[in-house]
Amino acid sequence: MNFKYIDAHSHVQESEYDADREELLNSFEREGIGTIVVGVDKESSMRALALAKNHKNVFASIGKHPTENGEPFDDGVFEELARSPQNVAIGECGLEYYRIDDIQKARAKQVPVFEKQIELAVKVRKPLMIHARPSERTMDAYKDIIDLLQVAKREYGDALTGNVHFFAGGIDEACAFLELDFTVSYTAVITFAREYDETIRFVPLTHLIAETDSPYVAPASNKGARNDPRAVKEVIRTLAKIRNEEEEAMRLATVNNTMRVFKLTN
Repeated sequence: MNFKYIDAHSHVQESEYDADREELLNSFEREGIGTIVVGVDKESSMRALALAKNHKNVFASIGKHPTENGEPFDDGVFEELARSPQNVAIGECGLEYYRIDDIQKARAKQVPVFEKQIELAVKVRKPLMIHARPSERTMDAYKDIIDLLQVAKREYGDALTGNVHFFAGGIDEACAFLELDFTVSYTAVITFAREYDETIRFVPLTHLIAETDSPYVAPASNKGARNDPRAVKEVIRTLAKIRNEEEEAMRLATVNNTMRVFKLTN
C-alpha cells in the first residue's frame, strides 16, 4: 500500500485495543497510515507479529523492554521471532532508570539484556528500537546507552543502526546519536510540552521520525484519552510548526526516514 503517514512506534497489540482493534486497523489502512507495533517481551512481540502477518499496513518490532523482568531473555526464542518476515526491528530495548532507587543494581541487570539485543540486531541485520528513560533531572540512561552503542559501533560498523524512540534528550545527546547515524523519534508530547523544541529544531530533517507510543501520550487535542496511530498526523503537524517548515515536507521526510531505517516496502 502507499503510506501517507507512518507511526514508527505503537502498542496496538495491547489490551487497550481489544474492543475495537480490527476496526481501528482497517481505518488506518483506508487512511494510508502504517505503524510499527512494538513488543516489550516475548508474548507482546508474538502478538505484534501476528498483527503484522494479517495487516499489510502493520509491521512488528520484537524485543524485551528493560523493565520487563519476569522471564530471562531467551536468545533462541527471540532470534526465531527476529527472523520472521514481518519483523523490522529489535526492541524496544535499552535502559530505564526513572524512579528507580538503586540505579547501579538496575544497570547491572539491564545492560546485559540490552547488549544481547544489540548483538541480535546485528546478527539478523535489523535496526534497534531504543528505549531510554533517565532518572529525574539527569541524562544518565542516555549516557550509558550512547557509551554502549559507541563500543558496538566500533565493532560492528554500519551493521549497527536504529532509532531512539520517544526522544527526550538534549542537543548533546542528539549529537551523539547522530554521530552513530541513529534517528530520533518524537511523540505527541510535543503538542503540549515545549522543552523539546530546541532539539527538534537542531536535528537534521533526514534523522527525524514521528511516532505515537500508543496507547500512551495522546496529543493536546485528546489529552488523557487513549491514543492511537492516527495521532501521528498531529505529531507531524507540530514538528513542522516548531521547525517552521511546510507540513507536507515534514510528512514526506518522516515517511521516507522511517522506511529507510526500518527497510519498509511501500
